[in-house]
Amino acid sequence: MAALVSRAGSAVAGWFTSPVPLGRLAAFRTLCYLFVVADLLVFTGWVRNHASVPGSLYQPLAIGRILPLPTPTPLLVNGIFVVLIVLAAVAATGRAPRLLGWPVFVLYLEWMIIAMSYGKVDHDRVGFLVALAVLPTVGRARHGDATRSEAAGWALRCTQIAVVATYFLASWAKLRFGGIKWLWGSTLTRAVLRRGTWGARLLLDVPGLLVVSQWGIIIFELCSPAIFFLKEKWRWWAIGGFYVFHLVVFSTITISFLPHLVAMAAFLPLEKVRPVTWVRRMSRRGEAISS
Repeated sequence: MAALVSRAGSAVAGWFTSPVPLGRLAAFRTLCYLFVVADLLVFTGWVRNHASVPGSLYQPLAIGRILPLPTPTPLLVNGIFVVLIVLAAVAATGRAPRLLGWPVFVLYLEWMIIAMSYGKVDHDRVGFLVALAVLPTVGRARHGDATRSEAAGWALRCTQIAVVATYFLASWAKLRFGGIKWLWGSTLTRAVLRRGTWGARLLLDVPGLLVVSQWGIIIFELCSPAIFFLKEKWRWWAIGGFYVFHLVVFSTITISFLPHLVAMAAFLPLEKVRPVTWVRRMSRRGEAISS
């Protein structure tokens, strides 16, 4: 029995630390840190408005109460905004991955706590926050480096688990708070009426389609952990299906899940994406043609 338990433990540990190319981690790291910059400048710039909101309206999340974190002020919010953009932009180059990575994670976590402590709490940030938390645990990693690393594999696996947990726990939340009646309720109908696109409103004329879609969403979310049991090639196709699912969601009810989509790239062979190399090749071709 002890030998069996030991083998099982070794298998689990091996699965968690299955080595991947360092180039994959490097590309994922750059993607995540560039998204932090884009997120603050484009998608969550509204968080800066909380700097001028009365402190009495600040109702911190549990983590904000436990630590405890300070009530947002203009200096705190605007300071995080500027410092985080600078640090994330530099971290995206791969320099000082630990020295810059940890402050980026801490500051972005605080940025999210400020964002979500005035009412609505989004669940599309879980996987991305986990990604920012584990990226600093890996040292230097160069784009295109084929060297396989267990540390990189562990970081990406943690992110993958968080991404899948987001789906699975979302289905659990639906059934926990909405009950089994959520499956045949009018949740999607209300969503389409409230924020649906022109194309989505056409779906209202198809009897039962949105109810069937709700069943499909629950089944998809509950079965999402099966992604880990697929062979690598089929797993990439399945992740492509996940992206298509979110594309459909955005095109119908304009919910994007962008941070989640960035974190989900942890499943992809990003080491094959080498934009710097592509630019150099194009430059050389241009020089050859001009000469």
